[in-house]
Amino acid sequence: MIPRIAITLGEPAGVGPELVATLAHAQWAAELVTIGDPALLRARAAAAGIALEVDDFDPRQPRRAHRHGHLACLALDLAVPAIAGQLDTANAAHVLAMLDAAAQRAQGGMFDAIVTAPVHKGVINDAGHAFTGHTEFFAERAGVDVLMLLTTAGLRVALATTHLPLARVPAAIDATLIERCLRILDRALIRDFGLVAPRIDVLGLNPHAGEGGHLGREEIEIIGPVVERLRDEGMRLRGPLPADTAFLPSRLQQTDAFLAMYHDQGLPVLKARGFGEAVNVTLGLPYIRTSVDHGTALELAGSGRADPSSLHAAVRLAIELGARRAARGDG
Repeated sequence: MIPRIAITLGEPAGVGPELVATLAHAQWAAELVTIGDPALLRARAAAAGIALEVDDFDPRQPRRAHRHGHLACLALDLAVPAIAGQLDTANAAHVLAMLDAAAQRAQGGMFDAIVTAPVHKGVINDAGHAFTGHTEFFAERAGVDVLMLLTTAGLRVALATTHLPLARVPAAIDATLIERCLRILDRALIRDFGLVAPRIDVLGLNPHAGEGGHLGREEIEIIGPVVERLRDEGMRLRGPLPADTAFLPSRLQQTDAFLAMYHDQGLPVLKARGFGEAVNVTLGLPYIRTSVDHGTALELAGSGRADPSSLHAAVRLAIELGARRAARGDG
């Protein structure tokens, strides 16, 4: 069966619509269905010099392979016209409606995966909608625990905490969280990435992983005991490790994934290594969800100069992970 991939257009004022338009001219072993305003998609494609035919999506029709130069669209109209580079709170509800439409249909089996173009958290919150990110949104809709993973060539980094102020991170790190993250990560590396016995390195929270308790005791009292207990169950874990030496080349060759304690502990390393080619994956959902590794790039919106590489990588990975799940028969 041809996989069907939903692709949300992201923030209407950002680069998402024009990046999505570039997908029409690549080859995909899947049916791509965009979700958003078709008029916006056409306009941004034209502004970027991209020839594009936008077709109405009819879920009653059989799935079909991607047609060069075409994209199907599940239409959701903007509240107000979008101007490239200019945020408008009036369209915040539209952005959330795109995500909700994708989540509902993926959970119902219409889509095998969701790929999301970037949204702008600030304008959504300014409009009065509490929103911390795609990851948390999809987790709440599905009612499951999830884990954010970013992946690029030779490196995978998962985050124990995501969009959380740094001052609140220590209080969020407890044994329940660390165990939940490691179980989700281990299962996803086996189920979706095809690893038999994944090797996971767990970073400490504090400098030098606490320096034996002199720079903090979270490693001794929380992280270390969980790692030891799960290792006794058979997981291949190392840690807690000092973050400043965990990503040395010699270690990368011996590790399938890292669990970082907070956003800016692990992601600067990953983005320095593969920005523009990295993919954000939400682990633990009942469907595949991937996304780009960058933001809305308002300064580039409408210019046609935004790099689509990360979005194309996200679509490729969504197709790959979805195919592996389908082959295992667990959907």
